Amino acid sequence: MKLNSIVIVNLQGPKERFFGRLLDIATAGVTVRGIDLNAFEDWMSDINYREESGVQPTTIFFPLHRIEKIIQDEGIGAIPSLADTFLTKVGSAVEDHLE
Repeated sequence: MKLNSIVIVNLQGPKERFFGRLLDIATAGVTVRGIDLNAFEDWMSDINYREESGVQPTTIFFPLHRIEKIIQDEGIGAIPSLADTFLTKVGSAVEDHLE
């Protein structure tokens, strides 16, 4: 996994999924700039309608003991990646909104 890749981090204790840009990988954990995956659709809608809401990317550190797995955001066959879905629905790259 390379830095600045778009990833989905699956977490445990409590179970969560976080979508965003991988900023750092260390022995203690990872730092990601993004949003909870449950808020992904709301985030895209807010950007499309230019609404200010509580759905904004944050930079967060996840300690290694909470990380179940990290998945690179990639399309599979006819199923687009989340970044591709974002580009289609919003009209700009997800990376532009994760600065």
